This record gives sequence, C-alpha cells and structure tokens, in this order.
Amino acid sequence: MDVYLVRHTTPEVIPGVCYGQSDVDLANSFESEWTILKSKLEPLARPLVFSSPLQRCYKLAQKAVDHFNFPLPLIDARLLELNFGDWELKPWQEIPQGIVGEWTDEHVMQAPPNGESYNDLYIRAGAFLGELVKQEDVEQALVFTHAGIIRALVSEALKMPLREAYRVEVKYGSVTHLVIEDGVARLGFVNR
Repeated sequence: MDVYLVRHTTPEVIPGVCYGQSDVDLANSFESEWTILKSKLEPLARPLVFSSPLQRCYKLAQKAVDHFNFPLPLIDARLLELNFGDWELKPWQEIPQGIVGEWTDEHVMQAPPNGESYNDLYIRAGAFLGELVKQEDVEQALVFTHAGIIRALVSEALKMPLREAYRVEVKYGSVTHLVIEDGVARLGFVNR
C-alpha cells in the first residue's frame, strides 16, 4: 500500500501563535499553493482519501477530490494536530518561557496544560495507520493532515526516537510517501 501524507497549505494565523487543534482557516495564498500541490497528486489513481476535521486540511482535501474526481474524503479525528490545550491561539512569547522550556525538554511524554503529549498523538496516528493497512483492497491512501502526525508516522517508518521527530522538516503543502509492505512501513520520500 502507498500512503501519501499531505500537510495542509499555509494557515491564516499570525506568525508565532500556537494553533495546534484550533480551527484556523487557510491563507490567501491557498490557490497558488494548490497549483503547485496538484501536480504532485496527478500520478494517484483514485486513492482512498482521509482528512483531519480541521478546515485547513478539509478544504484542501475537498479541492483535491473536486479536481481529480477522487472519492469523498473520510474525516478522522485521529489525524488532528497536537492539542496544545491552554496554549492554543496564544503567542508563544506570552506563555511563560520556563513552562515552555520544561515542556520542550519532555514533550514526548509531557502535555501542555489541558493538552496532550506527543506520545498521545503518536499513539492515535499509529492507530489510524494500523487500521488503514488492514484494508487489503486499498492500494493507495491520500491523507490530508498536519506536521505532527506526519512526523510521528515518519518516525515510526524510520524507527527513529520520537524525541527526534521535530528534526523532520514538513513544509506546508508538501507530500510525504510511506510504503507499507507486509505490515512494515518504510519511507518513500518526504517534502515533495
């Protein structure tokens, strides 16, 4: 099975604001970013399409479905970005830096106040992928999601410690390819 993970295009959010699971819209650059992205999706042949419920992913998924006549996207909450809890929609500079530093050092297992840890995200991303690969009749899946989910799944494919996942750059509007064979994931490419 080929799984294509697409990060949403640039969100309409002030730089430096923490927005994880906040439902921010897409920036005005959406159409020009879509023009670049659609050429990357042309080789796909009627994949099963999934999307995070957040509009920045769903709008992009719907655009792909409409353009390529793909099946309607299936919404899956396991594809949501990290829940930053009380930090959502706050400028990072306004969050006490001691607390942010403590979280940064232990983000894999420690959650922001009323949020979730990166390990929690990793577990739900893995559950999504595990369920997907059980669908034997699916040859291609197209998944519109967020950087955190993509990094978690790349970490799993590479058997890389979650603590190092942030080192994987995932650009807006990029495609990452996982190949699943005999239940084992390997990385095809990142950031196309």
